[in-house]
Amino acid sequence: MKKLWFQLHWFVGITAGTILILIGLTGSILSFREELLDFLNPGVRNIAVQNAPVLTPPQIAAAAKALHPDARIASIIIYSEPGSTARVGLAPAKGAQRGEAIFLNPYTGALLPPLHYDEVFEWVDSLHRHLLLPRDAGRIALGILALCLLGLSLSGLYLRWPRRAGDWRAWLKLDLRLKGRSFLWGLHSVVGTWMMLGYVIFTLTGVYWSFDVVRSTVDGWLGVTRVAREVPGPKPAKGVKPPPVDLAASWATFESAAPNWRMAFLRIPERATAPLQIVWTAKDAPHVRARGRMALNQQTGAMIKNEPYAEMTVGGQAQASIYALHVGSFFGMPGRIVMFLISLALPGFAITGWMLYLNRRKQKRSAAAERKKFAAAGPGSGPAATGADAVLLAYASQTGAAERLALQSAAALQAAGVAVHVHSLEKLTPPQLVKYKRALFVASSFGEGEPPDAARRFNRLLHTAAEELQHMQYAVLALGDRNYAQFCGFGHALDARLRTMGAQALHPTIEVDNGDAGALARWSGTLHALIGGSASDAPELALTAAVADTDYASWRIVGRELLNPGSVGDGLYEITLSGDPAADWRPGALADIWPGHYTPAAAPAAAAPPETHSASPGAQATQADATTAVAPRRYSLASLPSDGVLQLLVRQVRYEGASGPALGLASGWLTDGAQVGDEVRVRLIANPAFDMHTEARPAIYIGNGSGMAGLRSHLRARVQAGQQRNWLIFGERQREFDSVCAQEIAGWRAAGMLPELDLVFSRDVTGGEYVQDRMHVRADVLRDWIAEGAVLYVCGSLQGMAGGVDAALEEMIGRAALDDLIETGRYRRDVY
Repeated sequence: MKKLWFQLHWFVGITAGTILILIGLTGSILSFREELLDFLNPGVRNIAVQNAPVLTPPQIAAAAKALHPDARIASIIIYSEPGSTARVGLAPAKGAQRGEAIFLNPYTGALLPPLHYDEVFEWVDSLHRHLLLPRDAGRIALGILALCLLGLSLSGLYLRWPRRAGDWRAWLKLDLRLKGRSFLWGLHSVVGTWMMLGYVIFTLTGVYWSFDVVRSTVDGWLGVTRVAREVPGPKPAKGVKPPPVDLAASWATFESAAPNWRMAFLRIPERATAPLQIVWTAKDAPHVRARGRMALNQQTGAMIKNEPYAEMTVGGQAQASIYALHVGSFFGMPGRIVMFLISLALPGFAITGWMLYLNRRKQKRSAAAERKKFAAAGPGSGPAATGADAVLLAYASQTGAAERLALQSAAALQAAGVAVHVHSLEKLTPPQLVKYKRALFVASSFGEGEPPDAARRFNRLLHTAAEELQHMQYAVLALGDRNYAQFCGFGHALDARLRTMGAQALHPTIEVDNGDAGALARWSGTLHALIGGSASDAPELALTAAVADTDYASWRIVGRELLNPGSVGDGLYEITLSGDPAADWRPGALADIWPGHYTPAAAPAAAAPPETHSASPGAQATQADATTAVAPRRYSLASLPSDGVLQLLVRQVRYEGASGPALGLASGWLTDGAQVGDEVRVRLIANPAFDMHTEARPAIYIGNGSGMAGLRSHLRARVQAGQQRNWLIFGERQREFDSVCAQEIAGWRAAGMLPELDLVFSRDVTGGEYVQDRMHVRADVLRDWIAEGAVLYVCGSLQGMAGGVDAALEEMIGRAALDDLIETGRYRRDVY
């Protein structure tokens, strides 16, 4: 159902939405038509206030008659505000459709200059109301467009319905840190939610005016009928001259009945025996369209009908307010400004909608090309391979990126002689999973961690399935954007459900942040393991994680310190950068370091292995092979803006290349190649999934190695805020050489900011211990902290530590409780 609504939404958006651009632009122009006319015609509709009596309508009529003796006066509009001129409408000349409108000085009756540019606004008004078509056809066309806009608004609301519908941030918060398609989607959906009420008002009032059947039905519901413009009076007997019109008597009656009038619109009928119609607004009227109606005998001034707005029925007042709702004047000037902005935004929705559509088409075409390429590659994926022998490669794709990755992965396996069955989750069911012993899932996330539209059915079936998958081994490649709080949410949910059904994970979920090349390299390792070949045979994914250089700022290296001299492991360096003093970031934030300015002196012929213990808890692995596409390397920030500098903890990666020992592309340059004072291009990246919890809860920090970077920024923020319920569980190799940040940790401990502290070392001569081992030892205390509402932060290596921590927690509190921690934002990870 959701897929159908999505198809309808984009089809209507790129067709009717294009015409709605005109409606939005013309509506925004007409929002301030009167003010624009006054600006373009100074001294026409308003003049300087004079110390003289204002002319009455009879005197205005006499002055107009003196100027145009042969013309019949059809209407007079006057205002009680000093300085407002009188507008006199003359009846059309013979053969003409419209009569002339003149403006008279309210004090002297002198003719004022004509109103220029009014015909331009009339043309804009005709375009807005009728698309320049004949009136009846134009009204119907606009009514259909109004219904299309209503459909776009409501279907857009349905399509973006967040998982946590009760959280206002999920509905109304626009994250300006997003980039590319994610930013366009946020702009389109979140701003659309802001303005949806306005569009519903536009469309409902537009439909009311467009279709007579709708208008008659609504008027019937409101208990009102349309008011005729002119009620014909009786014809005088043949040869009998009707009594003369006494406009002064009628005006005296009106002023007696409506002493607080602000505007009066006198419609003077052609027939002398017909009543004079006056439409008027009071000074205390709630809006400019809150108009009363009065009918008077032209000869005697006697009252025939008087219906002030304040005495109308609720239905009558509602009908009189429809136009005011449409233009926003029902809510005064603020309402008009809001409706103006909403009208002006319509083209923006059309533009962003087109951009999203074209981006989706591009992704789909790319995926289609990959399908053709895969289909033509050979028989490895043919029907001859049974489920027991073949590898299932399933994907959940919103824009085509996951499908493309799945097809490229399948092609790599197929080229190595591994039978592969490729399926979209859209057409896959849990009973079909039972047929496979090995399965790979490439799962993108949509919005705030939701499954893509095509995977919603599978997700629902999987969570209600009774099948058991103990015989299956699987791996998940989760695609997402780290700027979203539920980063790779569907991939993690899929992994959790497969575990619950008994399937065995080959390794923890691999997270891909906006095409991260390092994460794809680890996925390539998964494919290599299935192939069973040597490292040189590892399949290569032809993707690039290159990012435009425009978002980067210039920083300079001002310090570099080796934190673990003598360690058996690779060097861990604290890199200190100085740059924009106004730069701001949150604890747990990330930094992209652009290594494009560095080229190894002797590029090895063979690809470097991933930097498995690099200082990039934001999920970044690097290679120093000259053929590897240069891409930004991502690191957790180990400092706060209040520190005045930007600090990183960088693990120097070494490997044996074809030409001898080599260093990682980014880590090698930062820790060895660059000099103090060298420029570094840095892009700060928000990391909501690892940000501080909004509430001041107890906090448990768990990590290892260079993961101290993300934990240290959090602990510094907690210390600054005076929040003392902190627990650090941290692991390294040897106490003597790898006591990272020991002095700072000791200071926190002495100050009472670390009431619980567990430092473990895996290669100490006195006996090794890992983080997850210490968690088991202190399981009772851990459970107590969690019961008190503690938030857990895990930062460090994905292989080993993060998976071990996850397994330890599941054993201690159960999978359901762990899933609840994840769902409520109390289990936050930044692992690589």
